Amino acid sequence: MIEYRVEQPARLDVLCAQAAQASRSQAARWIESGLCTVDGKVQTKPSFKAAAGAALRLQVPEAVESTVEKEDIPLEILYEDEDVAVVVKPCGMVVHPAAGNESGTLVNALLFAMDDLSGIGGVRRPGIVHRLDKDTSGLLMVAKNDAAHQSLSDQLCARTMEKHYLAVVEGCMREESGLVDKPIARSKKDRKKMAVDPEGREALTEWRLLENLQNAALLDVHIMTGRTHQIRVHMQSLHHPVAGDPIYGFKNGVKVPRLMLHAHTLAFDHPRTGERLFFRADPPEAFEKALQKLR
Repeated sequence: MIEYRVEQPARLDVLCAQAAQASRSQAARWIESGLCTVDGKVQTKPSFKAAAGAALRLQVPEAVESTVEKEDIPLEILYEDEDVAVVVKPCGMVVHPAAGNESGTLVNALLFAMDDLSGIGGVRRPGIVHRLDKDTSGLLMVAKNDAAHQSLSDQLCARTMEKHYLAVVEGCMREESGLVDKPIARSKKDRKKMAVDPEGREALTEWRLLENLQNAALLDVHIMTGRTHQIRVHMQSLHHPVAGDPIYGFKNGVKVPRLMLHAHTLAFDHPRTGERLFFRADPPEAFEKALQKLR
């Protein structure tokens, strides 16, 4: 049990994440499960604003052993030390096991390739700090201990971590760059989709035109927040959905063999040394070939 006296008014998920040294998303799940009280009253809304002086109590479940099996799956590891690793996720690979995808995931591969991963997410040794959609390829960082996981999560929240994507979108762009500042929430019409929603969580996406193509455009996209399907939803809101997107894209858009979204560069401060690390992964062959056909 964690007991915490609120010093300044703040959202409950933010306060719980700070008190438990956990990610904000994990804190939100604890709150929604009824594990948090404010002044003795259970609060189940992560957005609840606790007043200064309020007494917060949080019951943090003990981490359980992962039931995910190790699998010898080829994995491109760009960097690894005792604290962090950076890997390249291929298009088509799910990051974490879930219903319908219990094997063949990135976590299955990580458990085989690495001895230790963090357990701060509630399950020992998952190591996942952020995720990429199944059909998005590219750079993904992994925490190998809880201190590293917390540091990387803090950098995500503070927006000091930089993640840039290459995206091919439908239609040519008239502007050279832009900023999309539109909150995102789960769609009220289709629970499998996300949507721009005034009641959603803040979402910020910067984009810069690299090249106009045949009825398409190649963009450098920098996300400053990490909402589910953020780039895909924001680009759809501009009427320039990501090419090859089966959920948010045009039915008769440009012909490409995959979702044309690739996590291209990643920069963050090393959680132990503070050194700024920078990584780059060029798009895979299928992405490059599709891009060439559109030129």
